[in-house]
Amino acid sequence: MSASDQEQAVTEPTDARSGGLTPRQARRLRVFAASAFMVAVAAVLAVRLASRSSVLVVGVYGLALILCGGVIELSRRGRTRLATWLLGAGLAAAVATDAFLIP
Repeated sequence: MSASDQEQAVTEPTDARSGGLTPRQARRLRVFAASAFMVAVAAVLAVRLASRSSVLVVGVYGLALILCGGVIELSRRGRTRLATWLLGAGLAAAVATDAFLIP
């Protein structure tokens, strides 16, 4: 590769994904999604505590809130795929726990 080819490669970045999200957009999307889930979990926690007061309810939804915060931090550090998997698996576990374990 000649010097002019190297300069051209540096000055003209090519996007191999063509049409996909940039890493910055992906991080912002995951942060927004985790924040929205955090608000939803907090609202469900408030409703559950109003109907019944249980340490198990606070524990399950408290862990879900901590999970959302961890996902936001992972997304900020660029670990968006891991954050997405954790968010999906963690919220599915919280919903399953609420449906099957909490009376």
